[in-house]
Amino acid sequence: MLKHRTCPLCKINSEVLFAEARIDATRLDQFAYASRKRPEYMHHRLLLCNNCDLIYASPVPDQIELKSAYQTAGFDSQLEAYYAARSYAAAVRSILPLLPDRIGALDIGAGDGAFCCSLKTFGFSDIVGLEPSSAPISAASPAIRDCLRQEMFVPGLFSEQRFSLVTCFQTIEHVSEPAELCREAVRLLKPGGVFCLVAHNRRALSCKILGRKSPIFDVEHLQLFSPNSIISLLQHCGLRSILVRTLYNCYPASYWTRLFPFPSAMKDVLLSTLRTSRLGRIPLTLPAGNMIAWGIR
Repeated sequence: MLKHRTCPLCKINSEVLFAEARIDATRLDQFAYASRKRPEYMHHRLLLCNNCDLIYASPVPDQIELKSAYQTAGFDSQLEAYYAARSYAAAVRSILPLLPDRIGALDIGAGDGAFCCSLKTFGFSDIVGLEPSSAPISAASPAIRDCLRQEMFVPGLFSEQRFSLVTCFQTIEHVSEPAELCREAVRLLKPGGVFCLVAHNRRALSCKILGRKSPIFDVEHLQLFSPNSIISLLQHCGLRSILVRTLYNCYPASYWTRLFPFPSAMKDVLLSTLRTSRLGRIPLTLPAGNMIAWGIR
């Protein structure tokens, strides 16, 4: 069931049509709601909010349908998850001196727990990773699996001021109420704690060049942020000392090829070649159109 909504950030009816829906239901398989999948270049009907610069989908699947889709999603990107966690850890390292302590860290949308492993390396205790999909948890390292819980992040799961750090990487686009998620994350922070998220930047050069062939336009993504709208989100949730920076992602060459909108037949040949060669495993660091943002409670 699809439901209509106003801007999920500012709740003001000040929108214009950005793009009509482009969805072929026959092409949605077990990986349609999986992380770091091969892009289908499909999306819901998109509106642009003139008030906060957010692009958001409307109508969208209801919460029951979304929960079911994520619970049963496939997972075939453990290597890419490892590289993503390395990029996130490199960016988060500069935040660590700001924290009140390293007791309590929550990762929302934890996947197979790759970043939770980084949190252990940083010396955190009481680490929790929330992940709605069963497949990545099953693939998690035994060293971190006990930290992972198969749950959606909803208000009331944890007591107030439990965590020094709450992270939400490439997940804020996937939830129907991003402001609610952020307010709850802030409630869980200790005074002086940090909420840190990574999101696609719809104003990035890569998005401008690729247009709607950019992989950020996807059925999973219910909203797409710009630097202005992500700052507005964090300000409205009561955070201070907010910073937004470009995130440089490091992935193997084969994964960058998977994302780029080559013609399908050409992409199949390239990926087949790269999977069996050293060239495909070469890590490349690029500003791929993501931003990292954080603020202090």
